[in-house]
Amino acid sequence: MTHPTSLPLARSAAEHPFVFERAFNTFDPAAVDRLYEPGAGFVPEHGRLVTGPDRFRANDAFLRLRVPIRVAPRHTYVVGDLALLIVDFVIEGVAAHGDGVRIEGTATDVARRGPDGFWRYVIDNPFGVAGPPATP
Repeated sequence: MTHPTSLPLARSAAEHPFVFERAFNTFDPAAVDRLYEPGAGFVPEHGRLVTGPDRFRANDAFLRLRVPIRVAPRHTYVVGDLALLIVDFVIEGVAAHGDGVRIEGTATDVARRGPDGFWRYVIDNPFGVAGPPATP
């Protein structure tokens, strides 16, 4: 496993998905959590936003599969210190429990450049708009 601080953070918004890929593929939840602002939100499933320790646990649930992720950014839109990242991803392989896994989606994420010049997630929404529509 790679020590979390050995993974450099992104200096450009377009790099951020690739930094996430490298952190995810360490399977270390602390490495992944460094890529979020302290109050950032993560949407582990349609309609559920988690923050803080719940965000850490939700990411760890994906990491415990021990299956690597591949990312393919589609678009990066930057206005000032905010970025909208549209990123296709696939998590595919044999999980730690022995079953095959394939999780894929198109993330719709928001990142912000911090005062230190590094980009971090404000909202990580890996499944974008996939899922059932909200009922009124």
